[in-house]
Amino acid sequence: MKKRFFLKSVTLAALAMGVALPAAAQNWKPTRPINLIVPWAAGGSTDQVTRVAAAEMEKALGQTIVIVNQPGASGAIGTKSAMDAAKDGYTWTAGAAQDLGAYQTLGSVNTNIKDWHLFLSVANIQVIGVNPSRPWKTAKELLDDMKARPGQISVATAGVTSAGHNAMDFIVKATGVKYKEVSYDGGNPAVVATVSGEADVTTQLAVEQADMIRGKRLRPLATVSDKSVELEGYGVIPPLSQTLPGFTAPANYFGIFIPNGVPDEVVKTVEKIWTDTVAKSDALKKYATSRGALFNPLSGDAAQKAVFPAVQANAWNLFSNGKAKVSPDTVGIPKP
Repeated sequence: MKKRFFLKSVTLAALAMGVALPAAAQNWKPTRPINLIVPWAAGGSTDQVTRVAAAEMEKALGQTIVIVNQPGASGAIGTKSAMDAAKDGYTWTAGAAQDLGAYQTLGSVNTNIKDWHLFLSVANIQVIGVNPSRPWKTAKELLDDMKARPGQISVATAGVTSAGHNAMDFIVKATGVKYKEVSYDGGNPAVVATVSGEADVTTQLAVEQADMIRGKRLRPLATVSDKSVELEGYGVIPPLSQTLPGFTAPANYFGIFIPNGVPDEVVKTVEKIWTDTVAKSDALKKYATSRGALFNPLSGDAAQKAVFPAVQANAWNLFSNGKAKVSPDTVGIPKP
């Protein structure tokens, strides 16, 4: 009897003091709109999938999520804005986890991948897409021409930490080709530049090129992977490993990121929504299948484990190419 009375007293005292109990930890009800900073231009891969995921989150939270596009410095500006915001749970960011994990080595934002709660929605694959007026019909033809005319073929990417730039770094490492990079403030502008003929090639993500490929305004030559991609309305895009035996690249996961330090009830609520709603979302599944992405919602420890190979590869790739200021192994990223 005394024990029961003691437990009841503790519970009442906790409630009186405003202490969140475990049962209430998953019941955060935001009282005002949430700002979700997309650190890339509108229309790109991050913007696309974030808007789909945010719409699903809005239903479950019963609150508006405002998408704020804040591009610049290869995603660093918007990410830092989210990191520096009040830790009240009302400011999130989004993007590719491999970018988030590389800012510290680049010296652009002093943050580590473990400084964030990761809520992953899809894994994306880069594609070599060329302007249809250009002569190359296969990846081999393009690479042979790059070798014959070093530094003359232009490739549009979203900047030094972007998926497109990473793809070209992997290709350069495997082949030794040289190219002319043209950087834009997002994947969508890079794709549009290639469609217009401003650039010859783009190696941005399949999701960013999908509509242009279906509309025959871009010609896909290969995925920058050892896996093919089946794109709805087009067919199968072969892997670069068919041209370069043994070629591989880690999965590039995208999602929503919430900084450490926010109230625990915010994290627990989003984790529950991610499991109960996002992981079963028909809208996100449809987005993935229509854009050539892998639908694979993850959070917590599973998300951290899934993204680390790409974080390692990206950070060390940037460092070995002289683009990073800090050695990855000094900030907790051992060499793969």
